[in-house]
Parts: sequence; structure tokens; C-alpha cells
Amino acid sequence: MAGNPGEVVQAYFDAWNTRDEAKLRGTLAPEVHFVGALGSAEGVEACVKGLVNGMWKVSPRVTVVRRFVDGDDVLTWFEIQPFGGDAVPVANWSHVEHGRITRIRVTFDPRPILAKQ
Repeated sequence: MAGNPGEVVQAYFDAWNTRDEAKLRGTLAPEVHFVGALGSAEGVEACVKGLVNGMWKVSPRVTVVRRFVDGDDVLTWFEIQPFGGDAVPVANWSHVEHGRITRIRVTFDPRPILAKQ
């Protein structure tokens, strides 16, 4: 995937909203490392699997509220709506190198999701 870091991260969230696994893979570096409130993943296949089998089922769409770009780092403030419930604010910090996301850190209050499982 070519593009500046903001465009790459935008494509990542576009892939989430359209549930496009191929596009999602195209935004992630082979060695991508993910750490979030509900788990972690190493490598593109593990990250895609975690999103497809996890968060896409909990919240198939996200609403991006703001995005901040600082060089190769992109902070996206967005909302998920787990199980159609109230919006949960989420912060996603992505690091982009050579047109692909290499590192993702996500933080949010997981209680609304855990309470519904």
C-alpha cells in the first residue's frame, strides 16, 4: 500500500467499515505488532484474524471522530458500538513505515464488551 501515514491508517479503517480483508492486509506490514485492551497479536495473519473474528463481530462499523498525524505516527480517536449498544470511545496509535502499519496500540474501557459476552 502506498501513501502517507494518514492515508494508510484511513485505508485500515475503511477496510474495517467495508469488512474488506484483502484491503486490511494491504495496510499491514508482515511483521505488524498489535497490543490492545483485549489481547495482542504478532504478524499480519494474526492481526487480521483477531479483527475479523473479534472486533468485526462486536462492532462491524466504526465512527472515526478525529485523526492526528505526527510524522510516521497516527492517532485515531474513534467509536465502536458493541452489540448495537452505546458508543465506546477508542484510541488507536498506529506507526507506519514504508506505506504499511508496523505497530498498533489500542486502548479503551472494555467493560461494555465484556458485560455482553
